[in-house]
Amino acid sequence: MSYSYKDIWKVSLPIMMGLLIQNVIQITDSIFLGRVGEIEFGASGLAGIYYMAFFMLAFGFSMGAQIMIGRRNGERNYDQIGNLVVQGMLFLLVFAGVLFISSKFFSNSLLPLFIKSPQVYEAANTYLDWRTYGFFFSSLNIMFRAFYVGIARTSVLTLNAVVMAVVNIIFDYGLIFGNLGMPQLGIAGAAIASVVAEIASVIFFTIYTFKVIDFKKYGFNKIKFEFSVVRRILSLSIFTMAQYAISSSTWFIFFLAIENHGERALAITNIVRTFYMIYFIPMNSLSTTANTLVSNTVGAKKYEEVLPLIKRVCIFNLTVILVMAGITAVNPEFWISLIASDKDISLVHETVNPLYVLLFALPICSLGTVLFNAISGTGNTKVALVFETITIILYVFAMYIIIIHNQASVAVSWTVEYVYWGTLMILSFLYLTRGKWQNKKI
Repeated sequence: MSYSYKDIWKVSLPIMMGLLIQNVIQITDSIFLGRVGEIEFGASGLAGIYYMAFFMLAFGFSMGAQIMIGRRNGERNYDQIGNLVVQGMLFLLVFAGVLFISSKFFSNSLLPLFIKSPQVYEAANTYLDWRTYGFFFSSLNIMFRAFYVGIARTSVLTLNAVVMAVVNIIFDYGLIFGNLGMPQLGIAGAAIASVVAEIASVIFFTIYTFKVIDFKKYGFNKIKFEFSVVRRILSLSIFTMAQYAISSSTWFIFFLAIENHGERALAITNIVRTFYMIYFIPMNSLSTTANTLVSNTVGAKKYEEVLPLIKRVCIFNLTVILVMAGITAVNPEFWISLIASDKDISLVHETVNPLYVLLFALPICSLGTVLFNAISGTGNTKVALVFETITIILYVFAMYIIIIHNQASVAVSWTVEYVYWGTLMILSFLYLTRGKWQNKKI
């Protein structure tokens, strides 16, 4: 089971294409709302981060399930996989209700205390009023994703993402601007379009699974809720849930800190974040590939092949990111103008320096994300949570010193990414090369 570069590419390409088209949803929202107004553009980024801070709890659960699915697939215990998927879906539907109610409470009670601009708060709250309905449909989608990634049949992710992207673009174009006979809803239209795209994704995954998957082989024969199965998933995923929630919440803190510098600073940060999302498509797909291939390799007890596999994925990821960063660095104003409103030349020019700061952080990020996800692939999610916590403490401290205390420029503020990814990369490397991860049972 020695995975070559070709094998890594074969698994990661569909994930990459899926992420590419899925991110079209957020990127399309940003591009369209950039034409509506600077406040709506910045508010959508802030509200999107807020939504993700809640949603990543559910995503962390699905990652724990994905690791278990990958391990069972490596062990060839295929008949145990279906029940993991079904129990995960049932649990996440209930959990989505909890997230929905909690988000409504926090957005109405706490957001006004932290967002300085009344206009930004009003726009962000309008977006969230509709966007939070997506918790229910996203929860089903991430369990479908966990299943197909865990069994290394990732081509369906590309097809699903195409469906999501097409639906989202149509409804964005219609609902934001009032085209195609639809009402003009502005930022609310962007949120509704995202939810409709997620509904389309659930429908697609359901039809595809019934037509293609061998239900008997994978043990899809139980619908009854079994807490014992959920408890086993939670014993692993509770750490990834906490890890992802902590990680995404710090993004929200970062955006709040920037928002206090003004609406222009928030708009610039949202543009840079949009680039970040684009760069994270290959980085996230290859780190997900590392996670599932490490999980399958450990499940097959081929421990000696794990570190060479991680090294190959790291080299692959670094190469891709250096090429993408180089292309951006040649003419950054051109790429920025595609996202920001090209009518606002000053906004484009003010975004160049923060973008360069991000570009130089990308090589560290590309290595750190693969190494860190490889730890979760071994099943040692508790160790991953400890490393995430240490990293976040240093990250928030750096954020306080640089952004809040020193009131640094947007460009200097983005240097906190060096602290985050540098720390995570070093801790992950030391653990994988010197730690005892080979005999973790899940």
